[in-house]
Amino acid sequence: MAQNAHQLRHVFSGFAFTLALSMGAWVTPQAANAAPQTPLLNCRNIDKIQKVFLSQHINFKDASPEVEARTIDQYTKRLDAAKIYLLDSDIAQVKKDMKGLFAQLKDENCATLDKVQELYLKRVQERADFAKKTLSDKKWKFDNKTELLLDPDQRQYPKNRGEADAFHAKYLQFQISNYIATGMKQPEAQEQVIRNYERVVKRVKDTTKEDLYSNYLDSFGRALDPHSSYFSREMLEDFEIQMSLSLEGIGATLSSQDGFTTIEQLIEGGSARASNMLQPQDKIVAVGQFKSGSDIGPMENVVEMELKDVVRRIRGPKGTKVRLQILRKKTDGAPERFFVDLVRDKIKLEDDAAALSYIEKDVNGEKKKIAILNLPSFYADAKRGGRSSAQDMKQLLKKAKAEAADALVLDLSQNGGGSLDDAVKIAGLFFKVGNVVKQSARDPGQGEMALDDRDPAVDWDGPMVVLTSRISASASEIVAGTLKDYNRAVIVGGDHTFGKGSVQSVVPLPPGLGAVKVTVGMFFTPGGFSTQHKGVEGDIVLPGPYATNEFGEKHLDYSLNERKINSFISQDAFVTSGTGAWKKIEQPVVAQLKSRSEARVAKNAEFTKVTEELKKAKEKGKVIKLSESLKDTEKKKGEADQKKNQSKEEKAAEYAKRADIQEAVSVAADLLALQRGIVLTDAGSVTPAAPEAQKKTKN
Repeated sequence: MAQNAHQLRHVFSGFAFTLALSMGAWVTPQAANAAPQTPLLNCRNIDKIQKVFLSQHINFKDASPEVEARTIDQYTKRLDAAKIYLLDSDIAQVKKDMKGLFAQLKDENCATLDKVQELYLKRVQERADFAKKTLSDKKWKFDNKTELLLDPDQRQYPKNRGEADAFHAKYLQFQISNYIATGMKQPEAQEQVIRNYERVVKRVKDTTKEDLYSNYLDSFGRALDPHSSYFSREMLEDFEIQMSLSLEGIGATLSSQDGFTTIEQLIEGGSARASNMLQPQDKIVAVGQFKSGSDIGPMENVVEMELKDVVRRIRGPKGTKVRLQILRKKTDGAPERFFVDLVRDKIKLEDDAAALSYIEKDVNGEKKKIAILNLPSFYADAKRGGRSSAQDMKQLLKKAKAEAADALVLDLSQNGGGSLDDAVKIAGLFFKVGNVVKQSARDPGQGEMALDDRDPAVDWDGPMVVLTSRISASASEIVAGTLKDYNRAVIVGGDHTFGKGSVQSVVPLPPGLGAVKVTVGMFFTPGGFSTQHKGVEGDIVLPGPYATNEFGEKHLDYSLNERKINSFISQDAFVTSGTGAWKKIEQPVVAQLKSRSEARVAKNAEFTKVTEELKKAKEKGKVIKLSESLKDTEKKKGEADQKKNQSKEEKAAEYAKRADIQEAVSVAADLLALQRGIVLTDAGSVTPAAPEAQKKTKN
């Protein structure tokens, strides 16, 4: 290929600025008469943005009839994913109206999208009217014996208004049950559900052209494959925050609840936490901006405002001030209102960063320190010199060695992926040098391009376990699959990982128009395997809550087919003696580890509980019984409320107690013993020792 691997890595993990700017004339802020530096997405740009997708996508090069049909399918699903609002005849009409849409958009005609939105608003209003009429009837009663098929994949769109009303009557019972489970009285629950439908109507009525076109473009992206999508300007900002693990704001996680913007969590290092005035579950009812010094503009009411719009008002440049009006329910139930002035700052999102902790285990009477390195995502700041997960991992491994850790558990069980460049570097921390992944070219005749680790240092040469689950995806699968192919680590946890074997590039559009995320290739681990659909199989499988068909690439719309290529394992990766020497994981060792793990799992109450719950869910099928749903909702709410108020130390302690963490540590201790020639007699030989104060550090 014309570009070498290291040039292309920047494109995969960062941004390709020249592409979108070369796609013809864009509507600029001046041409659109928009405010400076805030151009709005408009109809004239939609076809151009679609061409950006098609100029890079691995499979599709043209706006073909197949792509159009897929786009229409994805757009109707986006409008009414739950199959509550639209009728079967509406879907047929929408598909008929949208046929030929690509040609219309090329002519800068978006009338069809407006027409579909009008129909959608009409149906939403009808459902809101039905809900209000039903729940305002004094004769209406809550029936906890109600049963309904909630999964839309198992239901058809209603054929007529009567069918729609019949299902909706059951669905209202389900919605009421969710509020009753939180302790709310039935009359208040009925009023709350009615208000929720009124909010939906308002949200649909208030949909801007920019939001309408943004939703359509995202449907176009997802029609190509599950991981191509459109980032609006707000979504692009959120994506950059996630990848860099930093933002400029007050340091609070927010959610939208019943029309209020609610504080979920206060982030360490933010002014919201440092003020000592705010608490989780406080509601933000108004926001004011300081012009300079103590001069503040008018307070703006944000009740019933879309969460993204509230967030936009609260975030801002470092050093600027914002005033929040807070509504808090006191212990006696009375409301309290007060103001808080906060200075925005740059905040590091430490909870999402790589973290190191330790658990001690007895191995035949001798204490051994097992390091746990939790990597929640493959983050990387695209700006030069910014923070990266690979740099953090390297430093934490250095710390683990300095603190005499005997074995390592790399926890990828909650990691959905991220930077490809960092995945390559992180895999390379555990062997000398060599190939990590190959990425296919758009043109099949060009073959695949190998991305390799060129750092000869082996940052961790000891025994190693990688903990995965069915939600470990993408970059996680590259690291787990590479270490498995090189026989470098034992894979513990899920029966297989998510099964996402594709690579995406984020391509920024002209300022204010957001970006497109587009699938540019498939990746293969050194054994020549694609992780597409099948994922990385576990050597030792543990019962887990994600072991259902709801989690997995192969169940997503329009997922790509898997492929296989020839092995490209590098012999230079192996170090058999001297500095950096590490031992290959042999199958007889895996067999012993598996046998011992199965014996422990069979006696573990937590794993037994997970297995029983999965079995129960499978037997129940997709039908929801409100009597059972009430109990489940009450339990989940109680657990969620407890976690919201946890301190950092409490979270660390809870993490260490997780059954899969404990078992992964036990497997690592077993592996340590076997590689050192220690004879292990039974599963009980490796037992937890008194914790070494469960130290946890973050980089």
